[in-house]
Amino acid sequence: MHPDDEKILRMSKEIIVKFIEMGRVSPSNFDDNFRSVFWTLKDTLVSAQIPRLDIDKPAGDPSDV
Repeated sequence: MHPDDEKILRMSKEIIVKFIEMGRVSPSNFDDNFRSVFWTLKDTLVSAQIPRLDIDKPAGDPSDV
């Protein structure tokens, strides 16, 4: 498991716990709600990452201009 996935799982758990406390999530709909929260967080975090532009490009490469 990727370390980021573990963080996303923890964040998802905290959100679901709050929803349970508010009465919005019950044992009958836990699975659907947890998956929805997890994938929403993961999609948001992945799409927010900035790709590294300097990968495999040596410093001073003429294509930097």
